[in-house]
Amino acid sequence: DGDPLLVLTAPAAERLGLPLTLEDRRALRLPDNHPVIKQLTKAKWQLTRRGFGPWPRIYRPASPTSGRQCVQLAVLPWGALDARAWGEDTAELPAPELAELLTAYATRLLTPRGSTAVTGLELMTALRPPTRAARNPDTNAWESAPVAGSLTRPVDPAPPEAPDEHPVVAALYPRSHQRTPDQVLDEEAYDWIRDPELLTDAECAATHAVGLDVNMAFAAAANRLTVGLGPATHTTDPRFDPKTPGCWLADLSSLPHDPRLPSPFTPHGKPPTGPAWYATPTLAYAQELGHEVRPTEAWLRPDHGPYLDAWYTRLRDAYMATMADLGVTSSLTESEFLRAMATHKQHDPLAASVLSAIKATVKGGIGKLRERPQGAGYRPGEPWPALERPTWRPDIRAAVISTARVNMHRKMLKLSTAAGLHPIAVLSDCAVYLSPGPSPLDLLPRTPDDKPLPGGFRLGVSPGMVKHEGTQPLLWAVQMLDEGLNPARHIKGHDAAADGE
Repeated sequence: DGDPLLVLTAPAAERLGLPLTLEDRRALRLPDNHPVIKQLTKAKWQLTRRGFGPWPRIYRPASPTSGRQCVQLAVLPWGALDARAWGEDTAELPAPELAELLTAYATRLLTPRGSTAVTGLELMTALRPPTRAARNPDTNAWESAPVAGSLTRPVDPAPPEAPDEHPVVAALYPRSHQRTPDQVLDEEAYDWIRDPELLTDAECAATHAVGLDVNMAFAAAANRLTVGLGPATHTTDPRFDPKTPGCWLADLSSLPHDPRLPSPFTPHGKPPTGPAWYATPTLAYAQELGHEVRPTEAWLRPDHGPYLDAWYTRLRDAYMATMADLGVTSSLTESEFLRAMATHKQHDPLAASVLSAIKATVKGGIGKLRERPQGAGYRPGEPWPALERPTWRPDIRAAVISTARVNMHRKMLKLSTAAGLHPIAVLSDCAVYLSPGPSPLDLLPRTPDDKPLPGGFRLGVSPGMVKHEGTQPLLWAVQMLDEGLNPARHIKGHDAAADGE
């Protein structure tokens, strides 16, 4: 139940008097004195604060007689469909194919209201609205009431959760201050390589480096994740509770560490060197590994719930339906799955674009939870517009990324203890192992009854299972390590991060 979306191709934009390129390359907006904006104003239409850019929203204020009047535009020649999210040349598709593509996305997820990142956030709000209509028992009138389990109002972050530009940080530290791990929460995705000196003779006898990529890793991390709903409260000498979302100051530097694996407690994979702030899932994993966890301070959110569950379910169903369109289903054997994945994008290019957009919606939506200030006019320490949203929640982003990193480490640790396999590199949701052959099946260990190792990486289409990311020769991988580069970034043969992966 949303506003209509009107998609303007290049000929349509030209016909309506819009330029084919925006002169303002920084703000990506039409100037206020443009004839089209004057026409809209004359017809009593208004633009939101975003102005007339690639995704303008045009409306008339609601009145008791007219109700809601609002339309969303997508101006394709201005880059409304980002190639990194929707795939190359999507915006140049013939109009019927474009309509088919956007219809599939809108039916399975939501009508786009901006970039895939914006839509990821809008999907959270659509599935768990902040308010609903409720009848006031005293007056018998309908009123707006908050919805239990939703994010109902903007809340300030705890100081460790806030990005450097935030007013909360500006009030605590001078402008040029670089915050240390005991002052800022650093829950980010992995970017780690193993010291090449630690490669064993047995590993150097391998012939290939094989990349394993976790499907929808951040969506899978959001599943059944308890996150804070309200503001954080500060406490000292707390008793650690893995069921309470928040961030905790603890010293994990004395815990044993195997240098052939990345540390589960830092994004760079090196062990922590002193007290640092951690999201609840990270400390819960330290406890799961048998370590005693003694935080000295915490910012906790006693009001919490599985806010992202419905979001995960909607995205998982959209992803699985689209993969099925591409000929990849959960009923395939591992060999069939690898064969289907090798050619699935050629199977149906339109469905491949929908798949790309669904994945971008997950990562972009999680990223938007901590949207940084944009624009040349911004001054550090000032609030920025994103802070006015109930969904500006860096603590939820930290909890999701922390969970994804912990899930990754748990699988790598299982392969290490049960099969003596250690990764040579990890980048976000991709781990690279040395292998005696080019296929993941040459690498992944089996149980005596020829089943995948429980708790390790399993090949398959579902979120949380893995696919084959790419294979390169052993010497290529060792050379990358020697140069201090991450083989996981280039295992496909190009820069995965530049492709939005």
